[in-house]
Amino acid sequence: MSQTHDARPTPGQRLRTLLDAGCVAMPGAFNALVARAIARAGFDACYFSGGATSAANGVPDVGLLTLDHFATEIRKVSDASGLPVLADADTGFGEEEMVRRTVIEYARAGAAALHLEDQQFPKRCGHLDGKSLIPVEHSASKIRWAAKAAKESADPAFIVCARTDAAGVEGFDAAVGRAFAYAEAGAEMIFPEGLKSEAEFARFAEAMGELDHPPYLLANMTEFGKTPMLPLSKFESMGYACVIYPVTTLRVAMGAVERALAVLKEQGTAEPLLDEMQSRKGLYELLGYTPGTPWKFPVR
Repeated sequence: MSQTHDARPTPGQRLRTLLDAGCVAMPGAFNALVARAIARAGFDACYFSGGATSAANGVPDVGLLTLDHFATEIRKVSDASGLPVLADADTGFGEEEMVRRTVIEYARAGAAALHLEDQQFPKRCGHLDGKSLIPVEHSASKIRWAAKAAKESADPAFIVCARTDAAGVEGFDAAVGRAFAYAEAGAEMIFPEGLKSEAEFARFAEAMGELDHPPYLLANMTEFGKTPMLPLSKFESMGYACVIYPVTTLRVAMGAVERALAVLKEQGTAEPLLDEMQSRKGLYELLGYTPGTPWKFPVR
């Protein structure tokens, strides 16, 4: 009996190709519909944020949602967008054994990559004070388990990214030292959280360039935090491979929701809001739906 082989690149392979070609913008998708909008807007990849997903479920970003919840949402975002997804894995949902399971489950869900952070559980938003870190040796061990699991997963090209929050806790030099340790442990991407200036981003990239095999670098452009807002082109010029915008779509959406609710409460009608709404036609177009015809599920 002859067998056919799927020659399509895996999500991890697709993401690696993008990262090698230039700095990739990754807007955050907090649900499947937003993921479709990100793809339709022309972006090549998207980001799954633990903070935005937690908020969309009415809870703070302190590790309250489970691995199974995250994996289910990642599957929705991946399927709906058809894009490579870099997914937040917080602290890995536990110790080394759970970190391994997290990588396996994320790859099964269609993610192209995940990032693990070195905070103690319960974690905090990276731009809040009062964070605590686990020892670097402990974090490096979790990265080693993750890197090994990636090679054994449904997508051997799956990328393990190590996030360090050390800059705001132990200082910039400690962040660089931890990044070296994580790269040595097998992280192919490094995420320095909470850097406070363009100069720090440049210094960090320069330091990572000293490694024999420099990792991909990720920058976080979250609003209202410790990091100044810099354009994608600036990060590309400094050598960063991707920039995430984790909560941007949620913040914009919730700002509009709160304004709309105020109008509805005051006036008792949504009519003044019609010009600000996505129309029924626009929604159907985004969904790829034509009434009366079979709807085709997106194919990655």
